[in-house]
Amino acid sequence: MNACQQLAITQFGQPSVLAMQTTEIPVPSDSQVLVRVAYAGVNPIDAKTRAGLGWAAQQNKDNLPWVPGYDIAGKVEKVGANVQDFAVGESVAGFVGFPLAGGGYSEYVAVEADTLSQVAKGVPLMNAAALPLAGQTAWQALDKGQVGENDRVLILAGAGGVGHIAIQLAVARGANVMASCSAANMTFVCGLGATAVDYHQAPLAEQIEPVDVLIDLMGGDIGIAALECVKAGGRVVTIPTITADAVCEQARQQGLEAEGMLVSPSVEQNNAMMAMLEAGQLQLHIAAQYPLSDGAKAHCEIEAGHTRGKIVLAVGSSK
Repeated sequence: MNACQQLAITQFGQPSVLAMQTTEIPVPSDSQVLVRVAYAGVNPIDAKTRAGLGWAAQQNKDNLPWVPGYDIAGKVEKVGANVQDFAVGESVAGFVGFPLAGGGYSEYVAVEADTLSQVAKGVPLMNAAALPLAGQTAWQALDKGQVGENDRVLILAGAGGVGHIAIQLAVARGANVMASCSAANMTFVCGLGATAVDYHQAPLAEQIEPVDVLIDLMGGDIGIAALECVKAGGRVVTIPTITADAVCEQARQQGLEAEGMLVSPSVEQNNAMMAMLEAGQLQLHIAAQYPLSDGAKAHCEIEAGHTRGKIVLAVGSSK
């Protein structure tokens, strides 16, 4: 059987533009592994690209239909001639095809072997698929913000996919973490080791003492308003690319160090977090899973902006 089911962006627009398509199962090159995908992570960038926004959309506008998805977990189906680190039947996960190739919303993907992590027996494939992009974004944001022991850190959107991982990684570094969230997520955020701050109650700067580092996962007016929480000479890392320039400009006017960030795939970081998952030192919250054919519903949910943790597509069970 050579058929491979995929969920593709047929044109830019609403979630309804996502449609199932059938293609041939890819053949891995000498340096690649063919993965039979069990789960694919759903990330805000997937929905942004589907809507026609951002660099990946611009670069792929003449390349539709295009299959999104950068997070996968599944089983090795075939290995290329030069691949020695993986065997058929092994569980793997990775951050693949970023930013232009995508491809994760697919039953089979051929990916470079050196982009994959082995999934320990104690880690569910669903969790392994939810980790790569969000986890590495969180890790790299903390690195860029030079977050260390005893730093006071404010993380915006602490209950979200990146935020709930960033809280745990910052706590593991010995930081004193505060995180903004809705009232409904305060218990969840506190359980991750942060002091939860309800952003509906009052301006954040009126609720907390000044912080050393702001990890801005919201951007725009919310990110700019949160600059008031950062002490003079403090550090700001803003993630949403569309508003990064505006947030950074305002931060610098207030005497803060600020920079935007685009995640860069790192198998070493993924391996380190996979080990933390196995050891119970990192928890991944899965808000919902949808079959691949219901990917439009997953996009609607993630665009609503209230997701606690991560959303995944159950690819292997979508047949």
